[in-house]
Amino acid sequence: MNAVFKIFLNLFPRTFLIRVSFLLRPLLKLIYKGSRYQDPIDGSLFRKLLPYGYQKQRPNVLSPSTLSLERHRLLWLFLKRETDFFTKPQKLLHFAPEQAFYKRFKKLDNLNYTTTDLNSPLADVKADICDLPFDDQSFDVVLCNHVLEHIKDDTTAMKEIFRILKKGGWAILQIPQDLNRDKTFEDDSITDPKERSQIFGQYDHVRIYGLDYFDKLKSIGFEVQPIEYTDSFSEKDKDYYRLPQREIIPYVKKP
Repeated sequence: MNAVFKIFLNLFPRTFLIRVSFLLRPLLKLIYKGSRYQDPIDGSLFRKLLPYGYQKQRPNVLSPSTLSLERHRLLWLFLKRETDFFTKPQKLLHFAPEQAFYKRFKKLDNLNYTTTDLNSPLADVKADICDLPFDDQSFDVVLCNHVLEHIKDDTTAMKEIFRILKKGGWAILQIPQDLNRDKTFEDDSITDPKERSQIFGQYDHVRIYGLDYFDKLKSIGFEVQPIEYTDSFSEKDKDYYRLPQREIIPYVKKP
């Protein structure tokens, strides 16, 4: 099953995988059912999880039921335990909506929920993150996770998020980040997809962010609170929920 999944991941475009995954999930959930690991998003229990990765496959990370990865499960636990996301009435804009969250967020009565992306079949509004069709101060909350590393002009994208966020509103802007790197690295001369995958982690990434990512967010005008939320969990719970060993949640506010 793992070999078949890997072939699917590498052969087919992401939009197709999103559509077909809705059919595969019930079967995967049954095949991998067990008691060793729990997906906190839906509470399902598994004997093991699926592998995932473009350049290098990470074993035991993709939930068979929600198709969540480590970062999704960490974010869910953060939103659930540390914020009023699930209870307070608020207007939410969700970029490139993750399958693990999409239907669950749509069902929440407290959210006025809008999704946006250029290509995703889950997007309500097809839009360029660098030129958003929303008025200033339109949203209370913005989720934009693992998007900015795909955007050539990430400065303009950050400014657009800042513009459409209400004063006092907050956002989570997760990115793949090398926490051992002080400076973000990008090189437009690297065009070969295989080489880009080796250097940036994925063929369609244009940079690998370093710790200076938080300074860049501050320069846009955000109040930035980098939260290393994995420190809140014991090693046993990190393994039980299959969380990242180290991941900083970029929690920002518009003053």
